[in-house]
Amino acid sequence: MEARAIIAALRQGQQLDAASLRWFSQGLADHTVTDAQAGAFAMAVCWRGLDTQARKDLTLAMRDTGDVLAWDLDGPVLDKHSTGGVGDCVSLVLAPALAALGAYVPMISGRGLGHTGGTLDKLEAVPGLSTQVDEATLRDLLRTSGCAIVGASGRIAPADKRLYAIRDVTATVESLDLITASILSKKLAASPDALILDVKLGSGAFMKSQAEAQALARSLTETAQAAGCACSAMITDMNQPLAPNLGNALEMRSAMAVLSGQGGALLECAALLGGRLLVDCRLAEDEEAGQEKIRQVIADGTAMERFCRMLTQMGAPVGFEKTWQDILPRAPITRPVPAPDDGYVTAIEGEVLGHSVVRLGGGRLVESDTIDPSVGLADMCRLGQRVSAGDPLCVVHASDEAAAEQAVQTVLSAITLGEDAPELPPLLHERIG
Repeated sequence: MEARAIIAALRQGQQLDAASLRWFSQGLADHTVTDAQAGAFAMAVCWRGLDTQARKDLTLAMRDTGDVLAWDLDGPVLDKHSTGGVGDCVSLVLAPALAALGAYVPMISGRGLGHTGGTLDKLEAVPGLSTQVDEATLRDLLRTSGCAIVGASGRIAPADKRLYAIRDVTATVESLDLITASILSKKLAASPDALILDVKLGSGAFMKSQAEAQALARSLTETAQAAGCACSAMITDMNQPLAPNLGNALEMRSAMAVLSGQGGALLECAALLGGRLLVDCRLAEDEEAGQEKIRQVIADGTAMERFCRMLTQMGAPVGFEKTWQDILPRAPITRPVPAPDDGYVTAIEGEVLGHSVVRLGGGRLVESDTIDPSVGLADMCRLGQRVSAGDPLCVVHASDEAAAEQAVQTVLSAITLGEDAPELPPLLHERIG
């Protein structure tokens, strides 16, 4: 095996065999492959593409450069992945609901990316909580809470960590094959029995068109299934924020409100995804029955109990389920954003809102930035909502007046009002797999 020959074969349009992809992936992990060679490999994949077999082989090869977890548990091991959006804190609701139904959920999650928030950043808005745990703690979390929403260790898919950093600076992030291998190499390292993929579509998502979302969903499901994992995907709407709050502590408040019995789109999305997972692992006869089970364990408080048990094990204050409204941080400045005219909310540019939260300090412009968990946008208006001039479209939570004013102007630029009520998009656009 030799890196130049592998890159040349790819450039010429040849499909690599599993042995070549294993060799190259190991070279990424142990740095025997140089940065220049890794960049050339990524560009060749981006240009020529991989077939289904090679995509699966690359995914498993990158997975196998690190630890692959094995379980001895008395229930199915389930996982979920979202392609990212604004106000998307479904994981915080779904994982404990599945745990309350007898499943185990080792959910290796990420931090904010671009305009989208990160699940780990949301959890770490809880004072004292750490999402970085070792394998022994991960296993203890699963045994006692049934769910563990944690960060990936350096021992999970190290080839992907190296290749992702190189893709970021070589304009090859958008390659469907490399996106698929990146996501699934980490997810399959947790060895789930079933995996649900939430592919977001719309103004607040990375995928802006139905065709883009379909292509990604099919690539992910086909590759996971070829690797032996039961996998389905749902294309769900992101033309408006899923939760009414954007920002780390604010989205934790949204998740806790749902787990306390409040309904809304966040609950419905969790029920949709969870219902499919329960069918795939034979804990429900059909999706409707699975959705009802998710709603029931949230309504009766057992999902909340599982969630807060997990949080306490990860460093949250004892009794968080009773004190979360006081404990979660609050920004010193709050400013309502007044509607400039009467009308219906006809469009919401979610990506603009997400970048506004980042500029408030709720995300990172560079990797070394420190996040302010308290800032964001709360009580966001919904598509189709009728407002009068002066009514609040949302409330800005900021660290100072200048940041608040900038956010007010950005929100006004992101929301369109019209005379006629718009046709509302469905929460679920399509099932795949």
